[in-house]
Amino acid sequence: MGHSHGDKGSTRVHARARLLLFILVVPLLTATALGLVILWPADANPPTPDFMGAPATLADGTVVKVELRPCGGSGDQAVLCQVAGVKLARGAGPEAGTVVDVEVGQGADSPVLETGDKIVVGRVGSGEGPDAGGWYFSDYQRRGPLTALAVFFILAVVVFARWRGLFALWGLAIAFAVLVRFILPAILVGKNPVAVAVVGSAAIMFVTLYLAHGFNARTTTAVLGTVGALFITGLLAWIFVTGTHLTGMASEESGLLAASLSGVSLQGLLLGGIVIGSLGVLDDVTVTQASAVWELHRANPAYGFSRLYAAGLRIGRDHIASTVNTLVMAYAGASLPLLVLFTLSSRQLGDVLTSEIVAQEIVRTLVGSIGLVSAVPITTALAAFVADRSIHREPVEAMLHDYYDGDGSASHPSARSAKRRAKSRRAAMSPPDAPTARPRTKVARGAAGRATP
Repeated sequence: MGHSHGDKGSTRVHARARLLLFILVVPLLTATALGLVILWPADANPPTPDFMGAPATLADGTVVKVELRPCGGSGDQAVLCQVAGVKLARGAGPEAGTVVDVEVGQGADSPVLETGDKIVVGRVGSGEGPDAGGWYFSDYQRRGPLTALAVFFILAVVVFARWRGLFALWGLAIAFAVLVRFILPAILVGKNPVAVAVVGSAAIMFVTLYLAHGFNARTTTAVLGTVGALFITGLLAWIFVTGTHLTGMASEESGLLAASLSGVSLQGLLLGGIVIGSLGVLDDVTVTQASAVWELHRANPAYGFSRLYAAGLRIGRDHIASTVNTLVMAYAGASLPLLVLFTLSSRQLGDVLTSEIVAQEIVRTLVGSIGLVSAVPITTALAAFVADRSIHREPVEAMLHDYYDGDGSASHPSARSAKRRAKSRRAAMSPPDAPTARPRTKVARGAAGRATP
C-alpha cells in the first residue's frame, strides 16, 4: 500500500498499521469478487420484451424544407401539421441520399423544425413489402455537441489534474462498464437489486479510488470510510423505505417495468438506487477527509490521534455543511417539473410531502445526507489512527531539533516517539541563565550639559 500517483513527501506506515489495513480490506475485496462471480448475469444482453415490439430502424437526416399541410393528407385546412423534407443519411440503407416527407404535429410538445436541422428519423419494420412504413420524427442529432463536450471535459481534467486526472478517467470508464455490463443486466435477469447494487458499488469504489489516488494507506482509509458509510446508508434506506411503505411504483417507468418484468422487485430497485446514488458523494467526502488528516499530520508530526481527529473533524463540519446542501439541491433540481406541478395543485403541503412520489425523494435525500454525515467521523478516525503511526520521509525542517540528534544520524521516528523524544529533551535541558544587568556608568558633563571625555 505504498504506491501513489504523484504524492511528494509521502509517509510510510508502520508494519502493524499496514497489517491492520490489510486485514480489513482483503475480506471486503474477497467478498466483492465473490459477489461478482455469483451475481454475474449469464446473458449480458437480455431479450426485448414482446410488448415493446420490434426495434425501430433509425437514420440520420437533414431538414431541407418545411411546409404546413393538412395533417395526414385529410385536406382539412383547419388542422395543419409540419411536413419536413428530410434528406436521409447514415442508417437509411439504400435510401441514403433521398429526400422523404416527415410529418410532425403542431402540439405544445411537438418540435418546431427549421431548414438545416440535424434530426433522427425512424421507421417501424424493414421498410419493404407489407412491413413498409413511412418515416417519422424521432429526435434531434446530439452526437456532435456531446462529443465536443466530452472532449472538453477530458482535456479539463487532464490539464488540471494531470496523471491523477487521467487515472480518474480510466476509473470512470470502468465504473460505466460495471454499470452497463453487470448492474443493469443482473437486475433485468431477476437478481436481487439490493445485492447487485451493493456489490456493483463496492467494485466501482475499489477501482475508482485506487486508480485515482494510488495504492497507499491514505486511499485505504478512504475506502474503509466509504464502506462504513455505505453500510449505514443501506441500513437506513431499508428501515425507512420499509417503514414508509414505499413500493417503488411512483413513476411511469416503474409501472412499465412492473408490467414487463414481473420478477423484479421495485422496492429493491429503489433501495439499490439509493445506495448507488450515495456512492459518488461519499467518495468525495472520504477522500477529502483522509487527505486533510494526512496533510495536518505532515504539517505538524507532533500531532497525536486526538488532535488530528479534532482538527479533521472541524474541517469535516465545513465540508458537510456545503455537501448536504448540494445533495438536496441536486435532488430538487432533478424533480423540478414535479415540484412545479404540485405547486399548481390545490393539495395541502403535508399531503404533497407524504405522497409516495415526493416521499420517495425525501427518503432518498435524507438517508443519503445521513450517510454523508457518518462518513466524516468514520474516515477521520481511521485516518488519524493510521497517520499517528506513520514514519515521515520528509519531516518538517523547523522541528528537526526536537526529533533528531545533533548529527542527524537518527532514524525517522513516528509521531509518538518524536513527541516522547522532544519531551525528554526539554526536560533534560537546564534553564538558561538569567541575563545580568548592564552596569551603569556615570558620565561627566560640562557646564553646558555636554559630555566631557
